Amino acid sequence: MDQQQQAMSRLAAGAIAAAVLMLAGCASPQKAPATADVAVSRNAVENAVSAGAAELAPEEINAARDKMMRANQALAARDYKLARELAIQAQADAKLAQSKAVSTKATAASNQLNEDLRVLREEVDRANSAQPAATATTTTRQ
Repeated sequence: MDQQQQAMSRLAAGAIAAAVLMLAGCASPQKAPATADVAVSRNAVENAVSAGAAELAPEEINAARDKMMRANQALAARDYKLARELAIQAQADAKLAQSKAVSTKATAASNQLNEDLRVLREEVDRANSAQPAATATTTTRQ
């Protein structure tokens, strides 16, 4: 009987292990990463919009929004692989849109600074060219 109880005990342990593995398989290990990727991508799209991508990189931000919408639909349909792929693509599009927006703003600021420097140089040159003439007039009068 002792051997029979050990055999039954091993069989029960094996059955329990098999049940745990089956339940773990049903939980879909892809759901958590897909959900996290969709959330990260949503934040990337929001950050890009905050950086001005809607006005300065409309094609890229629209592509990111479209892929986010499709990722959410895939998530709802429990197609976690597709949801994850679309979320990663949306994140890349959003980062590109944000980079373009930031770059456009930096270029505009640089152009404005260069224009301000040009005007300042003209004023300095004008002041320097007017100064020797004033000095010459003062010297001639004496």
